[in-house]
Amino acid sequence: MHIKKTTLLFFSILFLAFATLVSANEAVINTDNLNVRTGPGTNFEKIGQVHTDEVYPILQQQDGWVEIQLTQGTGWVTNEYISISGNTDSEDTKESNMETTTEKIITIQHDNTQLRDGPSTSFEITEFANKGIKFKVLSQNNEWYEITNDNYTGYVLKQLVEKEDTTSFSGMKNKTIVIDAGHGGRDVGAIGASGTHEKDFAFKTTQELKQELTALGANVVLTRENDEFISLGSRISLPNILDTDAFISIHYNSFPEMPNVTGIGAYYYHDQNQKIAKDVLQGIAKETGARNRGATFGDFHVIRQNFKPSILVELGFISNPEKEQLLQTNAYQKKLVTGIVNGLNKYFKNQ
Repeated sequence: MHIKKTTLLFFSILFLAFATLVSANEAVINTDNLNVRTGPGTNFEKIGQVHTDEVYPILQQQDGWVEIQLTQGTGWVTNEYISISGNTDSEDTKESNMETTTEKIITIQHDNTQLRDGPSTSFEITEFANKGIKFKVLSQNNEWYEITNDNYTGYVLKQLVEKEDTTSFSGMKNKTIVIDAGHGGRDVGAIGASGTHEKDFAFKTTQELKQELTALGANVVLTRENDEFISLGSRISLPNILDTDAFISIHYNSFPEMPNVTGIGAYYYHDQNQKIAKDVLQGIAKETGARNRGATFGDFHVIRQNFKPSILVELGFISNPEKEQLLQTNAYQKKLVTGIVNGLNKYFKNQ
């Protein structure tokens, strides 16, 4: 009886090893601070994080989640922010977020469209492609195309090249939008749970937002181009002297006394700006799923003394440890920016 059990165990191990060898699929992480959980869903306990360019063997896939082999033990990550490499013949892999194509041709829709050396904004920009240039698509995932032609090879964000997106965001073309990255220099703003600074979060969001809006044909002006102190008077002088269509001041919240508090909010001073505040906030809430704390009156200098359509947005509580980590990820920043863009587009269309 003992021999039979040992034999059965041997063949079981041999079968599992063979199955692992046959599948040989690996998860390539496409974002920083991606949560690893004990099961396939956000309701499972978080046990760690993985980061951009890290590679892990895939054990199985289920309902949009992937179980990966860690250095010690295993864990689950969402397939939204990974690429899958290796044997793509299994049914699970075919149902993953990665697709392969050899025939699709895309045409660049805007001048100075950024090409990167990987499928995330965390990768370096390698080239700027001009409107009308054609590329063959090598592969794609939920958000990115891997493209090539005789001169360039790289990755481009899908929404920057797909014609339907160009049409739906046509109202953004030639709009002058002033983006104000809150704080800067010696004024660090709010302090996060781990000692991070609001000024850095605001600047990161502003840079991503500028990239998106510029690609959609908007004329984007920043109140600060780097980590420097800018007076409140200087911040509002730009939109007031320009033919500004919208002014957005980017901020993050902190409430250390209640570290579990969450949510996003928007503020307006002049009644006529309530509409843009609501549209932008709804866009962010829809894209991120964050708690909507409402669009309300706010007596802030940059919107009180501003004579153009102007709002101030608070994009999350960096005093909340879990949210602070989430807000630092490129994936979530992308969602915030997409929400702002969608809200602005809705506002401009309904003017």
